[in-house]
Amino acid sequence: MSLFVRKPMASLMEEAEETGSHTLKRTLGAGGLVALGIGAIIGAGLFSITGMAAANHAGPAITISFIVAGFGCLFAGLCYAEFASMIPVAGSAYTYSYATMGEFIAWIIGWDLVLEYAVGAATVGISWSGYLVKFLAGFDIHLPNALTVGPWDGGMINLPAVFIIVLMSLLLIRGTKESATVNAVIVALKVGVVITFIVLGWRYIDSSNYTPYLIPATEPGHEGFFNHGFGGVIRAAAIVFFAYIGFDAVSTAAQETKNPKRNMPIGILGSLAICTVLYILFAHVMTGVTNYTTFLGKDSKDAIAPVYVAIEHMGSTTNALGIVQPDYPWLNRAIVVAILAGYSSVILVMLMGQSRVFYSMSKDGLIPRIFSVVNPKT
Repeated sequence: MSLFVRKPMASLMEEAEETGSHTLKRTLGAGGLVALGIGAIIGAGLFSITGMAAANHAGPAITISFIVAGFGCLFAGLCYAEFASMIPVAGSAYTYSYATMGEFIAWIIGWDLVLEYAVGAATVGISWSGYLVKFLAGFDIHLPNALTVGPWDGGMINLPAVFIIVLMSLLLIRGTKESATVNAVIVALKVGVVITFIVLGWRYIDSSNYTPYLIPATEPGHEGFFNHGFGGVIRAAAIVFFAYIGFDAVSTAAQETKNPKRNMPIGILGSLAICTVLYILFAHVMTGVTNYTTFLGKDSKDAIAPVYVAIEHMGSTTNALGIVQPDYPWLNRAIVVAILAGYSSVILVMLMGQSRVFYSMSKDGLIPRIFSVVNPKT
């Protein structure tokens, strides 16, 4: 048999129409898919990458960078939406490549996706642990270093990272409907914090911070075409593009979607559109409350430092001890809560996507059949 034999569309359609306790249940609507997309897209990158890209490359025009990156993602999103509605089977790009390029290419892409989701979830889990340690330290709770970092970083085991991975895995085991419900709550929390920052920060915008809108070529430290002007905007767009990564994971839930021809495009493109609008508004406020140059050098040790700086410039009051404080000192702690929530939903969607790729590859006989056995209850 040829390594490049393709899976017939008739076989895929038959698989998509399967019913009963031995296959995945169609429980997700358009709203659940949009929430999954937002859950995968909005993470800590919004709070850190925005300031870094603005300070080093785009300046206040970072908003244009988000538009350019979002426009690029739109084309990828249209491709995923087309395939997911046409071939409503779990597996995402693995399944699409099997139908178009053959078994060998599908096998490679399938393992690429498994690796992407596994490494992504593990890496985000480690970052989640770091933010949890930082958050607890604000309440004078200090976890032992040996239990919060791995052996390569001088510790024994990163227990918080293990905890969040196991917790999200157990949630997924409960079932897709339950996982989607919890994800919707998490998404509401982190989007609420982002909107709160935008609304509270809007009144502190100083229009002079938008001048010049594009970083001039004469600005010290911005030599080179991609470090100022429109070139800097394009360079920043390539950087903030990573803030959009994750919307493709929505397509792995195609086999669990009610009316996929209608709901998959809404889920993929809807989540992308919502996140793009939030990103643009967030960047506009962030570069409006303080000059972009104040974010320089604030991204190396503390990933939320850029947005922390912006919050520090949102008004100021002097307390009884004569210490100058921002008008909303609690907002930085809320940002950390949003990051913890955001990372949790990213891990949830990554693990869900990985298991669905395993499921499809197992159904096709490329990995052991045990990976496509479906629990009749959950």
